[in-house]
Amino acid sequence: MNHSPAPAEPPAPARILVVDDDPTVGEVVAGYLTRAGHLVDRAEDGQRGLDLAERHRPDLLVLDLMLPGLDGLEVLRRLRARPDRSDLPVVLLTAKGDEADRVLGLELGADDYVTKPFSPRELVLRVQSILRRARTAASAAPERPLRSGDLALDPRARRAHRADRELALTSREFDLLAFLLRHPGTVFSRQELMQRVWGWDFGDLSTVTVHVRRLREKIEDDPGAPELISTVWGVGYRYDPAAPARDGAA
Repeated sequence: MNHSPAPAEPPAPARILVVDDDPTVGEVVAGYLTRAGHLVDRAEDGQRGLDLAERHRPDLLVLDLMLPGLDGLEVLRRLRARPDRSDLPVVLLTAKGDEADRVLGLELGADDYVTKPFSPRELVLRVQSILRRARTAASAAPERPLRSGDLALDPRARRAHRADRELALTSREFDLLAFLLRHPGTVFSRQELMQRVWGWDFGDLSTVTVHVRRLREKIEDDPGAPELISTVWGVGYRYDPAAPARDGAA
């Protein structure tokens, strides 16, 4: 009798939207993602990309910054302004010299970027990493809500509040804040955060810097003088638990 375990079922294909006005780039990216087992939709301008994002509800968006009509940054702004699409994972395709736009894209909530000219295999690896982490989080055992002062995160519902106000966090911002709340008082380097939150052993560490800055803007009383997410110079970042509110404090 054969007692060998049944082979594991392959993960369900993800639906990925590729928005790039260069037909060659779009075709190559779509081809590699399709061969990796995903369902791929394509758009060659920003407005069409927004329409398809609304109609097909993709699991991930690959977005070129330089697009006719609505550019990639405006597409990203509009997506993040929609409550039901605010946490859609986004990988940007950027030109080598577009550092300012690349940083702005990360500040608007992009999860990662790949610089042109790029290796399609590298792009597929980045996409797979983001999808794998999202699926792992979705299938994990239910976790109790995380609390620190007036901050409350519900990992199961993927919702975060400060006092009575819901925080509009992207998927990666939520993961980063949840990780920090689980490890209060511990200093992590940017490389460690990239490995443990993003799940990547390589990548631009400024991605972490930008996400920390965005989190501070959403949870700190004064982002310019943060009290919750502290910078430990020469080392990295540390989450300092919020003290309970004191009645009658000066």
